[in-house]
Amino acid sequence: MTKGYWLVRVDITDPEQYKKYIAANAKPLAAYGARFLVRGAPFKSLEGGSRTRNAVIEFPSYQAALDCYNSPDYQAAIKLRESVATADLIVIEGYDGPQPGQA
Repeated sequence: MTKGYWLVRVDITDPEQYKKYIAANAKPLAAYGARFLVRGAPFKSLEGGSRTRNAVIEFPSYQAALDCYNSPDYQAAIKLRESVATADLIVIEGYDGPQPGQA
């Protein structure tokens, strides 16, 4: 089964209030098997636009990634984020095909 991912970019206007969102999203992320691969690490934007914080979150499947986003618990967490941050979040299916240099 192909993994699913959230690619998230966020600008936070109120870090203290944003902590409530982080606390609230822990439950649905754990329930759907999420694992952070990237979370707020230093970065350099080489092309295009960016936001101040980035995350890549891996799920056991694309469906789990969608189900987590649509879950009542995560939808409640979003409400805590909306007034204190601007986010871009996409759900994308992983790739299991050939890699560069492989025949």
